[in-house]
Amino acid sequence: MKTAAFLLSSMVLMSGAANAAEPQAATKPDLTKGQAISSQVCAACHTADGSRGSPANPIIAGQHADYLAKQLHEFKSGKRKNPVMSGMAAPLSDADIRNVSAFYASKGAKPGFAKNKELITLGEKIYRGGIADKQVPACAGCHSPNGAGIPAQYPRLGGQHSDYTEAQLTAFRAGGRPNSPQMLAIAAKMSDREIKAVSDYIAGLR
Repeated sequence: MKTAAFLLSSMVLMSGAANAAEPQAATKPDLTKGQAISSQVCAACHTADGSRGSPANPIIAGQHADYLAKQLHEFKSGKRKNPVMSGMAAPLSDADIRNVSAFYASKGAKPGFAKNKELITLGEKIYRGGIADKQVPACAGCHSPNGAGIPAQYPRLGGQHSDYTEAQLTAFRAGGRPNSPQMLAIAAKMSDREIKAVSDYIAGLR
């Protein structure tokens, strides 16, 4: 009886150890809670579905959830500087960030349009081929030919407001947005005209 009890006890302990060793499944985002956060916190600047609001604010509909979550965590920690967004992100929990990021990612991005006909050729050249004499790589290499980006690594750009993209590239160049060493190095080599051209071209990508 003692032997049987010992074996049973050992099996229970081994089973518990095995279960403890198994990675915990990631909690599935709650889109309903994400929508509630959107309505209460984000909609005033980004609209209820993250689509085409003010050109000064990014379109976040259809943006990769992992990328949105990364930016919110960096606003919250201060790694990415923006007084408004830092204040908005500060009270959000990890679950809040996961839920609202997934909510906006679930929305379809609406198409945009390039506006500057004089710069469209230059913008396309930079996006697809880079600037060889300045060692600026093609944007398409990381953000994909149609601007869809790569989840968790590189944001979706296609259709983004040209004003917003231009502001971010300028901030990278000036060191005001230090949360991407790659973009700091790339933007540092670009002129105002090149930044404006590629930003406008990106607005029409789809």
